[in-house]
Amino acid sequence: MTARVVITLKPGLLDAQGKTIQRALDALGFSHITEVRVGKYVEVDVGRGTPASVKRDVERMCKKLLANPVIERCRVEVVR
Repeated sequence: MTARVVITLKPGLLDAQGKTIQRALDALGFSHITEVRVGKYVEVDVGRGTPASVKRDVERMCKKLLANPVIERCRVEVVR
């Protein structure tokens, strides 16, 4: 089973990398872009378990290592 994890900054926090990309896109003529946010994508292959137990384990991994819960939030999706 595989879990897909998307980690993003919490709303309201300045995303300096996203702002830099937004300015570059504007310079390239994409002036209609109103915001760019940058995050991380992680895939975790889990040998066995139910979808619920895999999701629970990966969410614990996010809290302990993969993300900084003070400034980031995680979205976990389990796929087969």
